[in-house]
Amino acid sequence: MRLTIDKQNEFARELLKSLEEGVGAELTSAILNADQSSDAGIEAQRERVAELKRKLEAMNDPRAKDLISVADTLVKRSVWIIGGDGWAYDIGYGGLDHVLASGRNVNVLVLDTEVYSNTGGQASKATPRAAVAKFAMSGKGMPKKDLGLIAMSYGYVYVARIAMGANDQQTLKAMLEAESYDGPSLIIAYSPCIAHGYDMARSLDQAKLAVQAGHWPMYRYDPRLALQGQNPLVIESKEPSIPFSQYAYNETRYKMLTQMNEERAEELMKEAQHDARSRWALYQQMASMHFNGDKKE
Repeated sequence: MRLTIDKQNEFARELLKSLEEGVGAELTSAILNADQSSDAGIEAQRERVAELKRKLEAMNDPRAKDLISVADTLVKRSVWIIGGDGWAYDIGYGGLDHVLASGRNVNVLVLDTEVYSNTGGQASKATPRAAVAKFAMSGKGMPKKDLGLIAMSYGYVYVARIAMGANDQQTLKAMLEAESYDGPSLIIAYSPCIAHGYDMARSLDQAKLAVQAGHWPMYRYDPRLALQGQNPLVIESKEPSIPFSQYAYNETRYKMLTQMNEERAEELMKEAQHDARSRWALYQQMASMHFNGDKKE
């Protein structure tokens, strides 16, 4: 869809230039050079395009009809791809990686439930260590794949990890920044699921505990900061303040292992605690590094 919109926009701009005499130099210039970085700018462009259409309808030129059909693409459009963790981390990761690597202005929202929710609750690469799921009935022994860290390695992808229950303002800010970024963006959202095994009415509270335990560190990685000579990674959650088990044992997917194999449950819980701490330490180190990016004057 992004490729189609971009191509139609390119075609519309070419047609508009060729019809400048009939449309008017002032309106043509205003449309082609419009600043659409704000809501007000986009609304102003909509009004210009509406005026353009009125002029085109009065013209007896086949190019005018062609331009009418694609004129709406002269207004900035926000393209979002929304999917779950099974797609983003696992079976569709190759496609996601291709989209991010393309550099196109596409926004991706991953609703991370940490399990294949729609197909029965199988373990995915997003499933954290110690959680029980289909194909991981003795508790997953490997840590969760860090999709955000992989995306950050490109350097030109906007990346954010959000948890609305922990900080709704950070969620809103990340969404707005991702939309305004002229390039690929990836937002990974903490998403509750019935497969987690707790009352969904408590999902916001559980999201907050996930952040406090260090399981779900929140951050924003904005490549635009690098152009200002600043570190693009901003961490927006505090150091883990509660044991991982205090968060995890509210959920059946963790607690059920204590009934089946208590020794393994304890072992995996210790490793999961270590995962949370080491992940936090890595992010802190990255966010505190002096950044020597190419600063634009």
